[in-house]
Amino acid sequence: ITLKRLNFAKRCCSDDANLCEVISVSPEESSNSQEFIDTFLTANRFDVRYREQLEKTSAEGTVGAYTYLKNAEYYESDGVITARGGKIMINYVDADCIIPLTVENKLITECAFSSTNKIKGKTKTTLVIFSMNDRGIYEAQTVYFDANGNELKEEGTQITLGDVKPFAIMTNAEVNNLDNMEGYGLPKIYNTRPLFMAADLCYNILYGDLDKGEKIVFINELLSCIQQGEDGLPELTPQQKKLFVLLGEKLPTENSLVHEYNPQIRISDITQAFELVLSLISLQFGYGTKKYTFENGQITTATEYIGERQDEMQELNKQRKQATDYISDIIHSAMWFSNQFSGTSYDVTEELSVEFDDSYIEDRTAMLENMRNDAMSFPQIPWLLENYIQQRYNLSDEELEEVMAGATEEEEENLDDEGFEEPSGFGFTAGITARASLLSVLDLVPEKYLNRELFKKKA
Repeated sequence: ITLKRLNFAKRCCSDDANLCEVISVSPEESSNSQEFIDTFLTANRFDVRYREQLEKTSAEGTVGAYTYLKNAEYYESDGVITARGGKIMINYVDADCIIPLTVENKLITECAFSSTNKIKGKTKTTLVIFSMNDRGIYEAQTVYFDANGNELKEEGTQITLGDVKPFAIMTNAEVNNLDNMEGYGLPKIYNTRPLFMAADLCYNILYGDLDKGEKIVFINELLSCIQQGEDGLPELTPQQKKLFVLLGEKLPTENSLVHEYNPQIRISDITQAFELVLSLISLQFGYGTKKYTFENGQITTATEYIGERQDEMQELNKQRKQATDYISDIIHSAMWFSNQFSGTSYDVTEELSVEFDDSYIEDRTAMLENMRNDAMSFPQIPWLLENYIQQRYNLSDEELEEVMAGATEEEEENLDDEGFEEPSGFGFTAGITARASLLSVLDLVPEKYLNRELFKKKA
């Protein structure tokens, strides 16, 4: 029997990736490396490829990447082969192409990466081996094989690098309970396969009910007026083909010549079965029992639910720690390559701040309401008001300054020597200070300035 598939495993991996999306990467402290980081990540399409790797981390448990030089000039100096120039690139690697060589305290310190590509019509397999010598310096050896597995010795290279790890590995934060998986992460979907099959079974039951849900009509053969074709066999009209002809004199009910049968679609029972399976899948993926659930005819996902439960946030933070270390290793490796082969002087040990996209786990409406309440409650802290307006209307720092400057000018015009003069039409309460009055009409501030050239440009 072939089951119709929901592909729910892909959905789970995609939702997992949503929770570790990165907005920006920057140095913790003031540094000249920000431009290099932005250019490097953009040139290597990190936003797209990192997203793919997040999904594969849930699916396969492990992903990797290593830094290399493209179009560099290689030369030998004092018996050591090194390089000059070239473009610093990232090679993204899937789990089946990662071969841990040395694992210390659950960290891969030496590793090999393989890949098979077709170059000018010929299949070629590349094996890159990163190992450390006795001085703790990394060496990179590249070996090529043809389609038959024969080594192409004339194309192989070996280069001495430095003490900065030239590769990075990201694994699933869950402890791996599988045997012989030293250095690899636990594929989340591995232990969840029976539940994915159960979800497919529920879907097939629903599909079967819907497929057979068309009304059936039984009629006596005396009413069907069956004609015979030229071959002498019964010939049914298209309408008659939709009917089930009951041969004989009796119908299911003897007092009726026509009988209708309307199959029951077991929506309620199937929904309850789905509910149980989805809850088990949610629990298995580490987000409690409500990552996927039917509520009022809708499927609620982790996007709406995760922010309400501390245990989900703890699970998420563990994976984000893995992602932060992974990104930091890649960028520090690229910095070392730039210093060594391009003459720059970046700090390869500086702490990096990775900002994740929390829009998937935050209710923006509730967040803005809280910000507005804070601004109303604490008028003596001006930046609360400014922060709310900036977030509410998605303004840049320059746009915020112009809006606030215009608001302050109008506020001053409404003040006389005796204090606050209540403007007509706004319904202000007497005795409130000018600042608090401005806070009470935060939502009206942009309307005053919609005609400004600034907002015309935004529109």
